[in-house]
Amino acid sequence: MAALLKGLRVLCSGHLSHYGIKSLQCKPTRILSQLPCNSSYQRRLFANKNMTVELDSNTGVAVIQMKNPPVNSLSLEFLTEFSISMEKLEMDRECRGVVITSSIPRIFSAGLDINEMYGKTPEHTGEFWRAVQEIWLNVYGSNLVTIAAINGASPAGGCLLAMACDYRIMADNPKYTIGLNETKLGIVAPFWFKDTMMSVIGRRATEHSLQLGIMYSASEALRNGLVDQLIAQDKIMPTALSVMSEWLAIPDHARQITKSMMRKPTLDRLLTNRESDIQNFVNFISKDSIQKSLQLYLEMLRQRKS
Repeated sequence: MAALLKGLRVLCSGHLSHYGIKSLQCKPTRILSQLPCNSSYQRRLFANKNMTVELDSNTGVAVIQMKNPPVNSLSLEFLTEFSISMEKLEMDRECRGVVITSSIPRIFSAGLDINEMYGKTPEHTGEFWRAVQEIWLNVYGSNLVTIAAINGASPAGGCLLAMACDYRIMADNPKYTIGLNETKLGIVAPFWFKDTMMSVIGRRATEHSLQLGIMYSASEALRNGLVDQLIAQDKIMPTALSVMSEWLAIPDHARQITKSMMRKPTLDRLLTNRESDIQNFVNFISKDSIQKSLQLYLEMLRQRKS
């Protein structure tokens, strides 16, 4: 009996299985359009410092709203809280899908917090990078349907978070941009950033994007497939929930296994090389030339604020 209980705990722990996607949960399939959505007692809310999470038990859909002002930067604290939130939802039998969005006007996420990489010890930098890996593993390898409702600018790590989702809806605003612009900061996007982008927009477009650190306008992002849909700002959440209902009309087990077939090689590559990826990042970011680039960037940001 003890062995059986241990096995059940492992199955429900949310860690990646040998299939690539997290251990299949086989949650009951429900069609959102056939369910009432206005019973307030069916909604569950939990929050922490950097985000609010609301789960509608009627529909099985959770909404994560990032709220780390001013720009939803991905600090170590933020990354840890986000991963914990995803793991809670993954284990919740009533949850089948997650919409990720921002509560901060005009910004989805500005990406990795530069302060976590500048002037820090190798131990801190390694812990931070492990947390970056973890958030990607939790979103890219999730059983849940994941939709990014991109309601503002989304550079670098913000773009990675959006690309890790199953579907991306972006506000149709010419001022909003999205892309992996690491090279402009003197930083090199790691192989799993590259692999994620390549699976979305293809090899040649990814090479072009990464070398030049291109930030695409919303219309350009739609044209090259980086986002799936453009919609008016005030229609983003209704559209995301409508799209979610289409995805949840598919039986969970069939969709999850299909997702696993597509994503397992990319997930396995990071899992196999996780420790070396952390060490490579720590060695790279600790170089004097890189620290100088980060210092100049932080000084530029301070001047903008003043």
